[in-house]
Amino acid sequence: MLDHCEPHALLGPGTSKIKVNVGRTLASPVLWVGLFFASLLLRMEALKPVFQWAFPGVEPAIYQRSSFLALFLSHLALVAMASLAAISVGLSLAVFVTRPAGRDFRLMVNTLATVGQTLPPAAVLAIAVPVVGFGSRPTVLALFLYGLLPIIASAIAGLEGVPRAVREAAAGLGLSSWQALRDVELPLAAPVILSGIRVSVTIAIGTATIGSTVGALTLGTPIFNGLVADKLPFVIEGAVLVAFFAILTDLSFSGIERWLRRETRQTVSETNP
Repeated sequence: MLDHCEPHALLGPGTSKIKVNVGRTLASPVLWVGLFFASLLLRMEALKPVFQWAFPGVEPAIYQRSSFLALFLSHLALVAMASLAAISVGLSLAVFVTRPAGRDFRLMVNTLATVGQTLPPAAVLAIAVPVVGFGSRPTVLALFLYGLLPIIASAIAGLEGVPRAVREAAAGLGLSSWQALRDVELPLAAPVILSGIRVSVTIAIGTATIGSTVGALTLGTPIFNGLVADKLPFVIEGAVLVAFFAILTDLSFSGIERWLRRETRQTVSETNP
């Protein structure tokens, strides 16, 4: 019997799902941008002939004072520290001002976050260096202040956007205010909150490059070294890596955000049949 079966008849539905998932993965821009970014980080030397042809007389054509991977890891650590701090503080403040006890402080919190956003990062670095010294600390402080506003604004919008029917259903189940926040409001507000985090982190990736002016190791280090030494290849190498880092991060957050929105719509529809 099996000798007369068509090959596709022997393949179950699980095989079709695997093919679909593999196809989606291969079609994902995150995969290809990530691979290209990783290849640049690890094998920038392969482009040496290109830079030598485009910029004759510039030696070395590839930045060599530190590996691009080391610069990326340092850049990533700075962004991660500042973003985690901004998320913790911003989300806490948003929860506070959307509770009855904190509503009177909402205008003050929004004003302080706006001031932090309007301060130029270079000005924050200039003020912070005499206090905390050179290196990563002033850079993290500048990124933290610069990243607060998008997170606070999106978290407030997300928490206030939870449907009243869902809040009433949580209260009807006997959930306390903390339980309703933890199990109902925050999960439903997650897509909107994540959109603010996405903006904050993406901005931080680009802004972190100026940390190199105060001694922090970032992907901006080749850029500023190239500007000082009049070596345009260094500037291009650093700028391209920063751009791909930001694009890859934004695409990754976008995928997570879409998944969260699907989950949220399904939860709300189940609550409101």
